[in-house]
Amino acid sequence: MHDVQSEIDLRGIAVDQVGIAGLRYPVAFDDGSLRQSTIADFAVTVRLQEERRGTHMSRMVALVHDHVGTLDPRRLPQILKLGADLLDAPGITISARLSIARPVTAPASGLESMVVHDLELTGTLDDSGSSVVTTTHTEVTSLCPCSKTISDYGAHNQRSQVSLSIEGTGDLPYPLPVTDALSMLEHTGSAPVVPLVKRPDERVLTMLAYDHPAFVEDMARDVAAQCRKRGLQHEVRVRNLESIHSHDAVAVIRGGARTGRELAG
Repeated sequence: MHDVQSEIDLRGIAVDQVGIAGLRYPVAFDDGSLRQSTIADFAVTVRLQEERRGTHMSRMVALVHDHVGTLDPRRLPQILKLGADLLDAPGITISARLSIARPVTAPASGLESMVVHDLELTGTLDDSGSSVVTTTHTEVTSLCPCSKTISDYGAHNQRSQVSLSIEGTGDLPYPLPVTDALSMLEHTGSAPVVPLVKRPDERVLTMLAYDHPAFVEDMARDVAAQCRKRGLQHEVRVRNLESIHSHDAVAVIRGGARTGRELAG
């Protein structure tokens, strides 16, 4: 059968990225600190040489099926190399979006519930080598220091979305396990977010937030400071879903070995 994709293209234009997106596949996430079955949303793209008319997208699905059933960020560089060889491509990117769940205990009642966090992994292989960006997302509660200071009583508070991207390269593609990243994020802000609370828990969490006010800038700086102590190339993003404004408050800090390079969109 004639392979149309392998025909020669004469326009002299390489394609920066071509491949598949939206491939939902069951995986077992396992980074050495956490093992959990989940569904991941994959995208696989390659850089297509100017003389190639098309790439072999079926091989991308096969790559996920045969080699990413267990999704271990530490193994992504090897999978990238295997994928580039399989697709005869000078560059390849594999990304996955998934959710993981961790138990949380209410502070007064001791009741347990589950908090779901979103995780993104993006591995890239090109002429400069391989890199893996891990982005962890979670939510916390923040209470406004200014509102607390100027009010006779009370202060406005809100949920805050906090994201941390860490880039690993070379022999250390995954320098911060997801459990460590989540612990770092969950301890920023004014109080944790807990799905199942009774009135005694609500009292504890409300007063905890009041005693630990934090601006969006404070939260971003707290996480960035911990990353810098560990020597991690990082990007921190915080978004306050403001409760008394018609807008949100945001803060972004980037730092590390290649300061200023955007790690995640």
